[in-house]
Amino acid sequence: MSASAPIGIFDSGIGGLTVAKAVKDLLPNEQIIYFGDTLHLPYGEKSASSICRYATEISAFLKSKNCKAVLVACNSASSVALDVVRDTLDNETILLNVIDPLTDYVKSNFKNNTVGVIGTKATINSNVYQDKLKEHCQVKALSTPLLAPMIEEGFINNKISSTIIEEYLNNPVLEGIKALLLGCTHYPMIHNEIDRIYENSVTVLNSNTWIALELKKQLTLIDKLADRQEKLDEFYVSDKTDSFERSTRFFFGQAVKLKEVKLI
Repeated sequence: MSASAPIGIFDSGIGGLTVAKAVKDLLPNEQIIYFGDTLHLPYGEKSASSICRYATEISAFLKSKNCKAVLVACNSASSVALDVVRDTLDNETILLNVIDPLTDYVKSNFKNNTVGVIGTKATINSNVYQDKLKEHCQVKALSTPLLAPMIEEGFINNKISSTIIEEYLNNPVLEGIKALLLGCTHYPMIHNEIDRIYENSVTVLNSNTWIALELKKQLTLIDKLADRQEKLDEFYVSDKTDSFERSTRFFFGQAVKLKEVKLI
């Protein structure tokens, strides 16, 4: 697989665009192929078997695009579907998820501290963050199912979003935390609102920086970093919506051609 091969990234909706933007900022020479499964969002309310089925179909699509790396830019899919994604891809394809780079950082920087994690029901109920961190930190986990749909509908930096976010963060479960892990790739869009509510008393962390750095590390190890971008980035959805197109344009600062691909 050549160094000019694309990077595949997928999520249930717009949340993974925060990961794609972080990758593009760090690795501007790489071509991105993004798939948003807008037909089935949000994944956090779906069963594990359904998420695995969607992830398998999307992985097969990205495999057909000859991606040299695939980033599962969805915490729900990262929690329950990594094995089926790995089985779908070629062995030489780099596979990364949004959970491991962040939990590795927390293990090193918040050892023996109390940390909180918020995410969808699927992510929190999977106990993936709790299991990865339990030997290093005390973990307090809270499912926040209204946040991803709220963000998908554009409720950010307004009275509605502030009320919902504050209601979740005031839950007694999260008392006494030193850091809060944003266990959903939608949540970086409300990172500043969370910071304002905590007034810098809690360190708020998302996975975007760490997964981009891990991707660069993995590509460097196999000498597959692109020295220039040969093709335009591509954006696909399972159900075309005007809101997704606007969000993509907002993140990447340019008009994009959004293509619809129906999953089986």
